Amino acid sequence: MTTFADRIIEFNKQLDFSGSLPNNIRIMNPYKENPLALACSSTFYKKYYNDNEPRHLILGINPGRFGSAMTGVSFTDPKRMVGKCDIPFSGQMTHEPSSEYIYEMIAAYGGIKEFYSKFYIHSVCPLGFTIKSAKSKEVNYNYYDNPELLKAAYPFIIQNLEKQIAIGFETDICFCFGTGKNETFLRKLNNEKQYFKEIIALEHPRYIMQYKSKNKSDYIKKYLNAFEKF
Repeated sequence: MTTFADRIIEFNKQLDFSGSLPNNIRIMNPYKENPLALACSSTFYKKYYNDNEPRHLILGINPGRFGSAMTGVSFTDPKRMVGKCDIPFSGQMTHEPSSEYIYEMIAAYGGIKEFYSKFYIHSVCPLGFTIKSAKSKEVNYNYYDNPELLKAAYPFIIQNLEKQIAIGFETDICFCFGTGKNETFLRKLNNEKQYFKEIIALEHPRYIMQYKSKNKSDYIKKYLNAFEKF
């Protein structure tokens, strides 16, 4: 019998975007571009998801350059992969504030094994995007930041969201990271497709760390209250 680990790893391996993107926007696919990310994420999932226990989906926006684009695991930067998950990573030790918040919340929940035995975090759009800034540097870009990008990515989002659900996650409740455009998009999509009975939105970790860091403990409590029944 296959496990969640097997199915998640296969899902990641099959991710491939073949559409046309607006000018200056690039898609990031660590599972195709970065052998280290595929190997690291596969080790992670075999460690924490090698079973078929009931789990709920948590959907972020799309992967970022310094987190899952490096490790292949959502909201897990190399620092947390090594320091918290105890999984070796031989690449660049990048830092993602969202990952810092998530692992502080996970510790408050009861620890990594306990949290990942109940939840699986990925994204509405499972591959990330970058755009060239005014200084010609690549910066993170969200799937909803550009109407042309959203139109181009929409079929890919639908196809792979359905594939994620088919991995075997519970569909009574889906948690959404982001109480703005990500929530709006996911709720509208769910109203049309009826993927989940209920969506619970929580402020995005990046927003908390960037704008509400003084109230971080309050947001962690809010997360824990949302997750407490599981």
